[in-house]
Amino acid sequence: MLKRAFISVSAKEGIVELARELVALDFEIISTGGTAAHLAKEGIPVTEVSTVTGFPEILEGRVKTLHPKIHGGILALRNEAHLGTLAEHRIRPIDLVAVNLYPFRETVSNPLAGWDDAIENIDIGGPTLIRAAAKNHQYVTVLVNPNRYAEVIAQLKESGEVSPALRRQLALEAFQHTAAYDAAIAAYFADHTGGDGFPQELLLHGHLAQELRYGENPHQKAAWYRRGGKSEPVLEQLQGAELSFNNLVDLQAAWDLVREFSRPAAAIIKHTNPCGAAVAGILPEAYRKAFDADPVSAFGGIVACNRRVDKETAAMMAETFLEAVIAPGFDEEALAILSAKAKLRLLVCNAAGQDRMVVKQVLDGFLVQEADQETVAPANWQWVAGQEEALEDLVFAWQVVKHVKSNAIVVAKDGRTLGVGSGQMNRVGAAEIARKQAGDQAKGAVLASDAFFPFRDTVDLAAQYGIKAIVQPGGSLRDEESIAACREYGIAMAFTGRRHFKH
Repeated sequence: MLKRAFISVSAKEGIVELARELVALDFEIISTGGTAAHLAKEGIPVTEVSTVTGFPEILEGRVKTLHPKIHGGILALRNEAHLGTLAEHRIRPIDLVAVNLYPFRETVSNPLAGWDDAIENIDIGGPTLIRAAAKNHQYVTVLVNPNRYAEVIAQLKESGEVSPALRRQLALEAFQHTAAYDAAIAAYFADHTGGDGFPQELLLHGHLAQELRYGENPHQKAAWYRRGGKSEPVLEQLQGAELSFNNLVDLQAAWDLVREFSRPAAAIIKHTNPCGAAVAGILPEAYRKAFDADPVSAFGGIVACNRRVDKETAAMMAETFLEAVIAPGFDEEALAILSAKAKLRLLVCNAAGQDRMVVKQVLDGFLVQEADQETVAPANWQWVAGQEEALEDLVFAWQVVKHVKSNAIVVAKDGRTLGVGSGQMNRVGAAEIARKQAGDQAKGAVLASDAFFPFRDTVDLAAQYGIKAIVQPGGSLRDEESIAACREYGIAMAFTGRRHFKH
């Protein structure tokens, strides 16, 4: 009996070639309006779905494939009972289903698209066809990925059928495809429907952007997935070696930091922590200050800038070995300079803001929290010792310490970091590291702490190095000890009332 293939696609890539090969292999092609017209225009014989069902497409195309003569042909087992039922109702089996879905994600990513546009691009018949074919993959081949067309045709030419192993792989792809599609719709509804709190069901969806050489270490396999709701990537690599797992983690940390500032800013990241960060009136000055904060650690670092990289900044970058530079863009002269370093990764990022929710895997599940985006305006700080002093540097240090692994201490002056103490088991240990890096420059500098001081020891240490002002959240049972110490040493101290742990 002549085999049958059902083809209905929104994206037409490769579909004419697939249909032409199937016809050559004695398949009858069944299709819906737009796809049928496209195939017929290319001279491919095609049977309209309404001819098979005996019922026209209705409701402006909302109902066209939801019919027993279609789904019966797809879902029937090839046993005596099911085939007898098909014969009784004059239904012929369907052996291959090639379907892709209405472009919902592409539609909602358009800022001009409204709610009605989104609703009309929710595919109903397509997912039903795909799921039916995937369920019955023992007998039916389902294709949702144009990259698989050639492989299926090759097997049909070689043996007259698609192998059970490949049919099962294609069924997996199909269920992943419909699951991601539904997750994108659910995410859109969540973003456009009132209600506070966390959802009862957490849906994570994305598609494979790149298989990475390895993970954090060479023995670990890794891959990068992009969220399925994004139609265009926020990151574009202009040149350089392939991105690694650690590169991507550091790039995120670097980009998050420089987005804190409205003034031109640069940051150099090592192992997700800033070894140098600075702001200035122009980007070249900001980069120079960030680099000078810790030139030793800057070697092999990830650089982020919140302005387009210009010729002067690029020339300074070219003087040392860097892993990657991420920025909103690069001037042509900057690209000409940096292109001499062929392995240097140059990335353009157009991400305007941070995601609202952050997800981390733990044990057998996930932790979800709001992103740490908000901070307390300096006007709302409480000055508990001394008078307001070095406010601009305190604000800068407070914005940087938010992006340093806890326990975290930042010493800064004149819009740049002098010392960064990160990830220590006790706060005074982090302060020791920051002060040691700052050295003699710490005199007259400011200090920021991501969390309160449990003891006065950090203030005592700050006084030894000549720190003149401190900003911290406050909230310790021993706050009065730290306040008294600041007053004793003549150090100004402000409480923000908000902690910025980063684990």
